[in-house]
This record gives sequence, structure tokens and C-alpha cells, in this order.
Amino acid sequence: MTKQTIYWPPERQDSGVREAAAAIAAGGVVAFPTETVYGLGGDARSGEAVARIFAAKGRPSDNPLIVHLADAAEADALASSIGPLERRLMAAFWPGPLTLVLPVRPGAVSERVTAGLDTVAVRVPAHALAQRLIAAAGCPIAAPSANRSGRPSPTLARHVLEDLDGRIDGVLDGGPTGVGLESTVVRVVDGVIHVLRPGGVTAEQLQEAAGADVPVVSGGGPTGERHSSPEAEDAEAPRSPGVKYTHYAPKGVMTLVAADDPGRLRAAVQAQADAARQSGGRVGILACDEHAGAYRADAVLALGPRDEPRQAAQALYAALRECDERGLDYIVAESFPERGIGAALMNRMAKAAGGRIVRA
Repeated sequence: MTKQTIYWPPERQDSGVREAAAAIAAGGVVAFPTETVYGLGGDARSGEAVARIFAAKGRPSDNPLIVHLADAAEADALASSIGPLERRLMAAFWPGPLTLVLPVRPGAVSERVTAGLDTVAVRVPAHALAQRLIAAAGCPIAAPSANRSGRPSPTLARHVLEDLDGRIDGVLDGGPTGVGLESTVVRVVDGVIHVLRPGGVTAEQLQEAAGADVPVVSGGGPTGERHSSPEAEDAEAPRSPGVKYTHYAPKGVMTLVAADDPGRLRAAVQAQADAARQSGGRVGILACDEHAGAYRADAVLALGPRDEPRQAAQALYAALRECDERGLDYIVAESFPERGIGAALMNRMAKAAGGRIVRA
């Protein structure tokens, strides 16, 4: 698959939105910024357009896509029913980085979007350029992250071009994304909010919006979305993107080191780096700002303050791509506290490491 990929720079946003919307309306696929990461969008109603998304990404066809809407009112056209708790979450977090898994209205979107399931994942992005594009295209836009499947998600337009130049119709450049991690995906089952994928909206925020009497739990509950192992994930049809396959991975072998005590954490990270160095490969370390200066490695990348995981979340995917640019064979990453968005950060780091986690 080779085609000319049009690049619309920030100074051409007005014409870029018009041309990108026309491309989507004609069945093409275009990358565009959201507040989370860059998405690769196509008409969610068109099986051919959605097939182009899967082909460009090299994405498995049983991995469902999130449908992006211009406003919350459009959700009623895609969902066969929306309960009062879901509407409470929509009011609290839309536009924003929250995806809701809802029962799909038959024929509302291509079956390729839902991977044949009876649910559809929908959200309203908060990025102004994304909102303008969806409105101009005049259709719901199915959009996974705009990267080759398994690679770190793109937080800059150039990341998209690194992976997909020549494979898609265009890239609409809106500058760096804000959150840096994908949206939180939730499904409401019997009055319980199940977090299928942690992301830009934290469990604490969900709890506050839902009320103290509403349970908020990790996992999917009774319908197969909760996974206890990679083997279980591969055996089930996921309701949410980003839970079944290895994701966000750099080219080098990554190990995540977890410890509550900072001293033990630093010692264990350096020990892992030293052991990797013995193999003769190039070694990099991902660390918090406070520890970065103490490490010995071919490259040390600081992600942000240890107690500010939101900065690390913004920096993670770009740092993983920098590890590739530097030709690192091994990457050792520090854990961050799992408070707030730290839970989503650690989820992505564990997936980038392919489950290689050392607990010190």
C-alpha cells in the first residue's frame, strides 16, 4: 500500500480541515490530533473506509475501534440505549478523554468498527481541531491511534508520518497532544462502572462524578472484558481497544522496575541496566527527574517529577520513540506511583515492556 500522504501544517488548518473532511467523506483515512493522541480517522459507517484503517495500521480485525463524535447528542444515533449513569458521565466528561462502551444500534456503524460485538465505543474529543474535522466531515469518525499496530502512540504529527507516510491520505497537524495517553474506556454493567482501560480520566474523577454509592472497578465484569493474563486476553473478544494485544512497544527490549522505596528502585534499575550492558547492547533508562542524574547508561531520559505522573504521561510515547531513534537495544524504566493518571501511565509502561516487570 503506497500513496501520497498529504501533510497539512498548523498554518493551513482552515484549508486542511476542509480537505481532510472531504477525504474522509470520500472514504479516505486521515490522521488528526485529539487531546489524548493522534487518531487515524475514517467514516465509521463505511466498511471500506474502516478496512483501510485496519490495513494502514496492520491492526488485528478483532480489535474494536472508538467512534469519535462532534457532540454528545450524536451518541443516541449510534447506541440502542443510554442509561442515566452513562448520561451522567457524558455530562461530566464530554468533550474529553472518556470513552463509553454502549449497546450498538443495529446498522449505525460498520460491523468492522465493533469487531462483530453488540457494543460500540464512543467519545467526544475535546480538541478543537478534532471537533471541527468531525463536524465538517458530517459523519461519525472511527479512529484508533495513528501509528502502526503495537508501536508507541503518536503525540506529534511527525510520529504519524514516521509510521504511516505513504499508507494514509493525510495528516492534519495540530501540534503536540495534551494528555499524552489514550482515553479511559468504561462500560456500565448493572449500575457498576467497569474501567476497561485506564486513561486520561482517572478512577477518582469517575467516582466523584458518579457518586459515592456507585462502584468503580477495574476490569469488565461478567461479559469477558476483565483479563488476568495475556493468555486470557488472547482468548477473549475485547470490548475495548488496547487490552488484548501488546501495545505501545519500542523496538528495544524494555523492562519495567517497580518498587515503593526510591532507594531500592534506583538500585534495582541500575542493576538491570548493568546486566543488560553485559550483553553488549546499547542501554537506555527512563526515569523521573529526581533520579535521572544518578544513572549510568548510554542514554537516560527524564520523564518528569516522580510525584507528577501527568507530566510523565505526556512524555512517555515520545520518549519511547526517542529510544528507537537512539538505537537502544535495552530499555529499563522506573515505575511511577499509581495515583490518579499514574494508573494509566503504569498500564502503558507495563504493556510497552510486554509484561517484563521486576519488583524490587
